[in-house]
Amino acid sequence: MESDRLQTFIDEVGLVVSGTADEHEITARVAELLSALLAGGYRLPPEVTRSSPARHLTYPLHIAPDGSWSLASVVWDVGQRTNVHSHETWGVAGIYAGVEHESRYLKPTPSTEGAPLTPAGETRWEPGQVTVCCTTDDDVHAVAAVGGEPTVGIHVYGGDIATIRRREYDPATGEARWFVSGWDTPEPAAAL
Repeated sequence: MESDRLQTFIDEVGLVVSGTADEHEITARVAELLSALLAGGYRLPPEVTRSSPARHLTYPLHIAPDGSWSLASVVWDVGQRTNVHSHETWGVAGIYAGVEHESRYLKPTPSTEGAPLTPAGETRWEPGQVTVCCTTDDDVHAVAAVGGEPTVGIHVYGGDIATIRRREYDPATGEARWFVSGWDTPEPAAAL
């Protein structure tokens, strides 16, 4: 049943992505689909909801055969946070479990490179809530797991997010460095 629901979601997102190149239209429509998936009580397999005490994990749920988009389960243990980073693509994130605190920053422009990042607000995201986390013109943030349980998000990105060159920023100086995140491999239930 759950695999059928996920496959239906994957098929619907695939139709959206193949139907337009407008990332603002894509993210609005994908946000609606992800909201419906979460509201319908979809349950992720346990192996892609497990946290690590060392760092947050990004598990692949689907990578489009043509590389046009990917679906991930992203898991932060209690108190873990990301560095300030970009995505270099569009993305939609929904909270599956736990609570996420997001700190957004204005994306540096050529005239502001090398200057401290400008804060652009903070939001607390709870289970069932969905946000357009990024578009190519607005995609710099940091997130942290707050509350008493790990935070699990279901994320949809333009492209294979694990292979995209992205920026990590020092918010105090604006200094950026490039990185590629990679995927984490879930351990099979029998191995646990």
